[in-house]
Amino acid sequence: MSKCLILYFSRAGNNYTNEGIKNIEIGNTEVIANYIKEFTDGDMFKVDPLDEYPDDYMKCTEVAQKELDDDARPELKEYIEDISEYDIIYIGFPNWWSTMPMPLWTQLEKLDFSGKTIKPFVTHEGSGFGKSLKDLKKLCPGAKIEGGLSIQGSFVSTSKEKVKHWVG
Repeated sequence: MSKCLILYFSRAGNNYTNEGIKNIEIGNTEVIANYIKEFTDGDMFKVDPLDEYPDDYMKCTEVAQKELDDDARPELKEYIEDISEYDIIYIGFPNWWSTMPMPLWTQLEKLDFSGKTIKPFVTHEGSGFGKSLKDLKKLCPGAKIEGGLSIQGSFVSTSKEKVKHWVG
């Protein structure tokens, strides 16, 4: 059996949903990452920025937009340095401004994805992957990127079977 890593970024707190702004205790992407862990017994690594994002949703989106505009690489609390022992890397994130949050860029640029299989997953409220798959190809040269899983954040709690089917 292939050894896998679940590498993800997720944010709890105020999140946009199809019912407006709601406070969530566990980020939507982390919920999906935990489902994947249950079905694969893979190792998990959460990409966590050194400077926390604001709790307020609108302020968070402003910070995220500025980071994207500046092509920023926010410092992380911790980095994974070596993924050589893994065959499959699940990479998960919320769609922020049509791509991955910039802390994920910080982490991905430090890794060698040669010969790895990447299975991306995204949470969103209607925008799907945006341009993040194109960005993943740029950030992970040498990797085979398989079909991704896109889940609307408002439905993560009822998506366990969908995740199970996708993981295979």
